[in-house]
Amino acid sequence: MNLLEVRNLEVVYNDVVLVLKGLSLKVPEGGITALLGANGAGKSTTLKAISGLLAGENGKVTSGELVYAGETVGRGSPEKLVRKGVFQVMEGRRIFEDLGVEENLRCGAYTRPRKEFAPNLEKVYDYFPRLKERRTQLAGYLSGGEQQMLAIGRAMMARPRLLLLDEPSLGLAPLLVEEIFEIVKRFNREEGVTVLLVEQNARMALSIADYGYIMENGRIVMDGPGPELLNNADVQEFYLGISNGGEKRSYRDVKHYRRRKRWLG
Repeated sequence: MNLLEVRNLEVVYNDVVLVLKGLSLKVPEGGITALLGANGAGKSTTLKAISGLLAGENGKVTSGELVYAGETVGRGSPEKLVRKGVFQVMEGRRIFEDLGVEENLRCGAYTRPRKEFAPNLEKVYDYFPRLKERRTQLAGYLSGGEQQMLAIGRAMMARPRLLLLDEPSLGLAPLLVEEIFEIVKRFNREEGVTVLLVEQNARMALSIADYGYIMENGRIVMDGPGPELLNNADVQEFYLGISNGGEKRSYRDVKHYRRRKRWLG
């Protein structure tokens, strides 16, 4: 069963710039779906269209529909979507720097009954022990990795049914990225939360994804099971910098190859 279906979606910014051009994808319930692509492909716009956050950036859905849990939600407000179980962790973390760690987590629990706060908080601390150690500290003084953990923990407090993650690896050291992705995978498996993950780190995203889509210029150009895409020669060549022979490609070579992608030929 698909928890989310995006059908022929078009998004325009400032009534002029067409960013999404008939984009369609499906997010099966209980799985991890990765949406990959270079900067400017339209990945973040896709998430904002789903979560209802386009209006704040002069963007709007001009065609197509979004179906969540069997209901068309394309014109829903962000507040209503959060109450329906859709929660987005935005790129750049967007935590409340002047509030403490636990105060940030309490903000995530705003839509939940008060009696759920304590058990949900302990669950977040189980996933992120470092947050428990720093629970009284101002969030602005956390490291970048800890701030990303806090942003994801705040989303967990909302008990989402669909978790939208926008570039969780951005600006983080490789070891921290690996740790955070393992926690996301564990959260998905233990809690049954559906995850739509937007990433540029194709190797890491596809290593935990059940299914993946690759975007170019506002369109889906390739899709398939995560392990299958990870081993696909085109994906390795254009996103991982590895040729068919297994040797690493230089950035200059990869940039040249991008002009002749076989799936666009």
